[in-house]
Amino acid sequence: MIHPTAIIETGAKIHPSVLIGPYSIMGAHVEMDEGCIVGPHVVITGHTKIGRENHFYQFSSIGDAPQDKKYHDEITYLEIGDRNVVRECVTIHRGTFQDRSLTQIGDDNLFMANSHVAHDCVLGDHNILANSVALAGHVQVGNHVILSGMCGVHQFCKIGSHAFISTASIVLKDVPPYVMVTGGANPTVCGLNVEGLKRRGFSADDIQWLRRAYKVIYRQGLRAEEAVQHLKEMAKDCIAVQMFADFLAQSERGIIR
Repeated sequence: MIHPTAIIETGAKIHPSVLIGPYSIMGAHVEMDEGCIVGPHVVITGHTKIGRENHFYQFSSIGDAPQDKKYHDEITYLEIGDRNVVRECVTIHRGTFQDRSLTQIGDDNLFMANSHVAHDCVLGDHNILANSVALAGHVQVGNHVILSGMCGVHQFCKIGSHAFISTASIVLKDVPPYVMVTGGANPTVCGLNVEGLKRRGFSADDIQWLRRAYKVIYRQGLRAEEAVQHLKEMAKDCIAVQMFADFLAQSERGIIR
């Protein structure tokens, strides 16, 4: 059902099952699959492709132009997967020509009120961005990451899967998978995210191996290249450690210590 006050521009491809509330606007290049709910006063524009069963709450702005002074009206894209929840006043911008021209969001993510996803970000699945979290351009987030309220992430940073970032942390370097970060303006890694790993079904044996891997990175004073070699050997006995090794090998900004 589409409310009579909603505006659906010519060219928009909206599945008949989609519910669109009062005064919402769907742009001409928007594609939206079945089962989505769009609340009142939502704007979805640009070349934006949206999957199934997403819920957009009031005053969210999805797919608009990036806040980048290098952007000059090029055709760029936003892709959103399935079953994401986008709460009040969330902003998600499409990509820029300087990167892949694409902002990409996976499945089952929760974007709490006033959170922001900038141009060219890539997010996986099952992530939570709490209230007023801000991701700058080109940020990459894995799966099952929790960013607590009012966190800020610097452009081009990467956050590994299963990481936990505590309230108001300012992330300026890459955050490896499995770790917890705290410390506000000067964040540090404060341990392995053990409770999160337990909740997601990691075995006690896997967690023990990840504890050992954590110590290789943070307790032995090794250079990144040396740590990676140790981790690759450990990954032969526990495949979960491989994510640690791959992340360190691919980090360009260096990791939070």
